[in-house]
Order: sequence, then structure tokens, then C-alpha cells
Amino acid sequence: MMQEELIADVESLHVIQDIDALQQCGINASDINKIKAAGICTVRGLKMITKKRLCEIKGISEAKVDKIKDAANKLEANNFITGYDFAEKRKACFRIPTGSSELDRVLGGGIESMAITEVFGEFRTGKTQLAHTLCVTTQMPGIGHSGGKVAYIDTENTFRPDRLRPIAARFNLDADAILQNVVYARAFTSEHQMELLDLVAAQFYSEPGVFKILIIDSIIGLFRVDYSGRGELSERQQKLAQMLSKVQKISEEYNVVVYITNQMTADPGAGMTFQIDPKKPVGGNILAHASQTRIMLRKGRGELRVAKIYDSPDMPESEATFAITEAGINDPSD
Repeated sequence: MMQEELIADVESLHVIQDIDALQQCGINASDINKIKAAGICTVRGLKMITKKRLCEIKGISEAKVDKIKDAANKLEANNFITGYDFAEKRKACFRIPTGSSELDRVLGGGIESMAITEVFGEFRTGKTQLAHTLCVTTQMPGIGHSGGKVAYIDTENTFRPDRLRPIAARFNLDADAILQNVVYARAFTSEHQMELLDLVAAQFYSEPGVFKILIIDSIIGLFRVDYSGRGELSERQQKLAQMLSKVQKISEEYNVVVYITNQMTADPGAGMTFQIDPKKPVGGNILAHASQTRIMLRKGRGELRVAKIYDSPDMPESEATFAITEAGINDPSD
């Protein structure tokens, strides 16, 4: 009972204020509905959008944008706060276990909410297997949360529902119930991927506090298909930056974990710098700076894999060894 009360207290720290509250400040309902149709459903979400983007909404003039922004600032002040107050707000963050206690240890208990966690590595290093395991562990009570639903955007056609059944059996969970709580969408283009994020935000808004994780496997795959060559690299990076900004806002606005996978590519300049591994993650500095935590995976012996904390704002650089088993990500049997 004490644990349940503690989780309830933590979850209550993150309050989602409906955008309909703007009517209290003189904004008419028709304008609010236009903003909702653009995928902006909360006051915090409105504050995260630029005036330029709001002006692009049909029927919303520049004068209306100024009035709407002023109303949002009245409802939710955007002033400086003390480090102590921010620490209190951060208590709403929670962590989702990965299935491996060793990996959880280097991550400080699991994958953190209100942040983007990027996992990159070569093929068969366990990126998608970790995503499948998270689909199950998310639905179990964890550090600071009581479990919840999963939103899964698949860009590479690698999600396998049947893969979740043995993982659910490992934790003595009903596999059918687990699958019912995974909301899945297949993205076919980078534009479609962006549209799905709007649908995800709408789903999170309609069921506040129910969803605990957004998985995108992979974040970069469709961009590499839709934009080819150096001539389109600048446009690709701009579009990628816009998508990552939207993902980050969703994670903070709805207090969810964001788990994204990334691919590797050959680094033509590695030979000049005498690097041992001539490969690097795709996405450049845009993706590197957008992700709060970056984890590099590499192959070990047999089914063993090694995860290295590549970048993190609060965790030291360290490594953990885990195994890919029939029951998902687990600790090595040795």
C-alpha cells in the first residue's frame, strides 16, 4: 500500500493542463479547435510551439497568435525557478527496466522518462530485441510508475507481436493482455512518420497518464531512403531536427519514455584518425545533440551483447553485458 501511495504521489507531480482552459482568458472555442486540429492539445504543448508555426494554422492570424500566446503564459508561467523547485518537478520522472539488471545498473535503474534515449549499433546487436522487451516491462510497475501502455512506430517492418509472448511468459503475464496494450503503427515515409507523431500526441492527450513509452524503430531509416546524396543532406537534417524536436516535446509534455533506435554507417575519415572502429551512428550532430542518453551496442560471444553509455547528462561512461534470450533481454547465464 505504501508503494502504491508513493507512485500515486509521484505521478500526480506531472499535471497536464487542457488547452480548453484558454477560454478562461477570452480565446474563443473555434480558434481552440483549430489549434487542436493541428495536434496541439495542451497549454504546455502550445508554449512549445513557435509563433511562426501557429500562424501557419488556417484561420489563425498573427494578432490572434499574440493573444493566444499571452493567454498561455497567464495559465502557465514560464519564469525562472530555483534548482530546488526544478528538482521537485523532476521527481515526476520514472524509469522503465530493460530486462537486464546489469544494463539497468549502468542506466541508473532503467530508461528515463521526459528524455530521448537513443540506442545505436550494427545489425543483430539487440536494438529491436530491447524494444520488444520494453513493450512488456513498461506494463509492469517500476520506479516511480504503476505501468502503462506502449506506442510503437515501426519504420523497418521488424516488430513481431509473437516475440512478446515468451517475454510475457517470463514475467508471468497474460500475453494477449500485453498485446492489447501495445498501440502499433507502420510508417512508410519520413513524412508519414511525422504525421504519426501527431496521432501519438493526440492519443496521449486522449488518455492522459496511460501511456508510458514511445518506441521508434528506427528514427533514421526512412530519412536515408527519402533523402539521398549530399545535395539533399541539408534538407534531410532540417527535417530530422524538426522531428526530434517534436519527439522531445512529446516526452516532456506527457512525461513518457522515448526509446529510439539508430543505424551505423562507415566513417570515411576514421582511417586518418587511427580509430579502432571505422563506423559511426547516422544522423550527425543533429541526432547526437537531440538525444539525452546515447547507448552503443556491440556484439559479444554468442548471444552476449555489450552496452556502453556513450553519452548521458547524469550517468558516467560505463559498460554492461547482457544476453539476448528467447525471453527477451536478460542477464548473462554465467
